[in-house]
Amino acid sequence: MTRVVAALLTVPLVGLALNAPTAQADPDPNLTVTEARIPRTTPVLVSSLNTVPVTVEVDAKYTWPDADPNMTLFATLERSAGTGQLKYLFTTPLTRYAGTTQNGKWRGIVNVPSTANGKFKLTGVMVGAFWPGSGGMTTETPVPNPPELTVNGTNQPKITARVLPDPVPFNTGFSIRWSVINGQTGKPYGSRLKVALEGDSGCVESFGGSNALTDTQGYVTKAYPASAALQGNCLLLPGNPAPNGWLSVVVSRPGIVSATPSRTSAPVGAIVPVNGIVAGAPSHCPVHLQRLYGATAWRNVGTGIVNQGSGRFTVNAQPAYKGNIPYRVSFPACYQFRAGVSKTFIIKGV
Repeated sequence: MTRVVAALLTVPLVGLALNAPTAQADPDPNLTVTEARIPRTTPVLVSSLNTVPVTVEVDAKYTWPDADPNMTLFATLERSAGTGQLKYLFTTPLTRYAGTTQNGKWRGIVNVPSTANGKFKLTGVMVGAFWPGSGGMTTETPVPNPPELTVNGTNQPKITARVLPDPVPFNTGFSIRWSVINGQTGKPYGSRLKVALEGDSGCVESFGGSNALTDTQGYVTKAYPASAALQGNCLLLPGNPAPNGWLSVVVSRPGIVSATPSRTSAPVGAIVPVNGIVAGAPSHCPVHLQRLYGATAWRNVGTGIVNQGSGRFTVNAQPAYKGNIPYRVSFPACYQFRAGVSKTFIIKGV
């Protein structure tokens, strides 16, 4: 299921971009797909929150001698063109309608939403039922000459989120006001919509349907504990067998920086370690030691890295002349952390 879970992870994230999924396991060596068909030859026309069932057929051979005669398959369709949100479509379980498990024909449906909008090729088949995930440790078996499906999706749902407060202080709860509107008209759909509000692994694992309702304007607000700021939180649009759309949010954090020089005076040219910490420990993010030039110009004169886990860092100052020299440490925006600067401190060159 590696690719399936990774596919669901390719969602719009605040401050986070994920790459396209890559397979990390081998296909089932016992499964061979000889042909796949999508009997429909005309484009699928689908609007708003509706779905259109489209039949999919697969001819396959399963060579395991004790294979379950009631074994099911499911198929994956991968985007080949177009601009819809979904990059993958998944069929419901395919059931055998002819032949045997060792050499049979399977048929099922893919429920096509408006968010598919574009072209999809049936690229892979896996043993088992897709949702809630029973595909074992294999990835899809490739399909020869993948058939293609064209989808014309209109009035696609647009999901937005507003986090309050923003950024979210540490050790503080927060709320997210989600909205689902018609992305084409910019207006709500006018009825209460079933949605799922999930967090962490619930955004990418077994999808159990809806657990919340929007109001007629498309809004639904949820309060989250402080611990939820450490994970992604999402709104999913129910679908069968996978969500038809989603938005995942990682809340923003303030950039809070403190820095203290190990010495407040040093000979010109001497190295003075400056130790500090960035709240929330944004690991591997850079920090810059800055020196004041003239009345207002802060320039980088050193760089360090925030340590994993502790949030601590060390940068080195080096007084360039005799007298009081103003310094500070700047933290540029990194991941979900906003930019911030420490208080100004003085190192006197002697």
